[in-house]
Amino acid sequence: MKHDLASMPATIQSESFVSDLELASRTAETTDLFGLPIVRDTLDQAAQTIVARARFRKRTIVNFINAHCINTLMRDPEYVSSVEASDLILPDGSGMRIASKMAQRPFGENLNGTDLFPEICRHAEATGQSIFLLGGAPGVAQRAADTMQATFTDLRFAGTADGYFSADEEEHLIARINQSGVDLLFVGFGVPLQENWIARVKDRLNVPVILGVGGLFDYYSGQIARAPKAVRAIGCEWAWRLAMEPRRLANRYLVGNAVFLTHALAHALTVRGIAAKVSSACKRALDVTGAFLALATLLPLFLLVGAAIRLEDRGPIFFRQLRIGEDGRSFEMLKFRSMYLDAEARRTALLDQSERSGICFKMRNDPRITRIGRLIRRFSVDELPQLINVLRGEMSLVGPRPALGSEVQAYSNPALKRLRGKPGITCIWQVSGRAEIPFKQQLAMDVAYLQRQSLLTDVAILLRTIPAVISGRGAY
Repeated sequence: MKHDLASMPATIQSESFVSDLELASRTAETTDLFGLPIVRDTLDQAAQTIVARARFRKRTIVNFINAHCINTLMRDPEYVSSVEASDLILPDGSGMRIASKMAQRPFGENLNGTDLFPEICRHAEATGQSIFLLGGAPGVAQRAADTMQATFTDLRFAGTADGYFSADEEEHLIARINQSGVDLLFVGFGVPLQENWIARVKDRLNVPVILGVGGLFDYYSGQIARAPKAVRAIGCEWAWRLAMEPRRLANRYLVGNAVFLTHALAHALTVRGIAAKVSSACKRALDVTGAFLALATLLPLFLLVGAAIRLEDRGPIFFRQLRIGEDGRSFEMLKFRSMYLDAEARRTALLDQSERSGICFKMRNDPRITRIGRLIRRFSVDELPQLINVLRGEMSLVGPRPALGSEVQAYSNPALKRLRGKPGITCIWQVSGRAEIPFKQQLAMDVAYLQRQSLLTDVAILLRTIPAVISGRGAY
């Protein structure tokens, strides 16, 4: 039954107006999948919201996300930016539902464009919003418009145009769209062309709602037959499409679906915290194995260095100092003693001679260092007892260097991010110049390491540590 707003009583019109205004202003519930806010709605709710936004001219970019889109996101930075600029991102296809189940995230209805299009047309007919179809081969958009016009006789189409236009013709096309007074522009160029084109020209289009709809027009023009409802109900429309166009879609579905499931699994492991636990376990295994083998191999060196330190001034072999570790927890860090026994008492008098900017004290010719101390510092041998800290779980082989409590008290909020991971014997800035690198840059390098740390990154830093120690660059 068609509704003519002009013939409705004023109270009904008023209620309809208020209802649509609320719809236009509502914030749709979303689920985070692959780092994107995916709308959770029913088909009818989504259609009503989109049409209401057009009615009240609320600028809205609507894009759809399916398995093929996720695969494209992983390799196309421009497409990522275009999708992230969307106001509404709607889930398209069974692949997204599978990903939501794997990630244990709530999911609404499948809001694919093919099912959503007639719902939008129905609500647009009721409220008088006009539609413009842009895309497809010549004549396809017009045939799709004719099909919908036959179903929704009062629906207004502001125009149609195919997707085959040159750069020189683009300005004329945009002017034509704007002059049509269209409320809802459907763009069907395919992924990622349509999203990138919309992102590029949206500020030149005087259209409240723009949707990127892929091959939508092909279905409603009769160009391609849709899968039967029974096939769609079990989530196998992709198999039907593959059967219809095997040569064109074989790679997209046979290879693409496997690639998507890999991305979905990786995403699920990450958001459920499983990836972090596995990574942490692998890192601990590397720490324990590496520290044990190093201690066993370097035992003769430990005995030699210990004897040399003891003979020089009869003082203790090890230097023990409270340091700040992961999440601000303090621990006793071990080093071979490289300074005279009164080094800490003399530190205050030397602070104004520090050769490093920032809160960390460093002197190239520190008078507190012993003769043996200069030698073992030159080759970072003084740090080797921290292998015991690694076995005790207080440190890692790789991580930000442990800070003094006085240094942490002077940290700014960004610097506190260094405490989000276990401190290490070696780190990224130590293999890149050590004390020659300013503290602010060290901070940035530590934070970047913690954000993307992995077993491969740790192994790479450990391998770079050996030549860095031999070169002695920045070691003082």
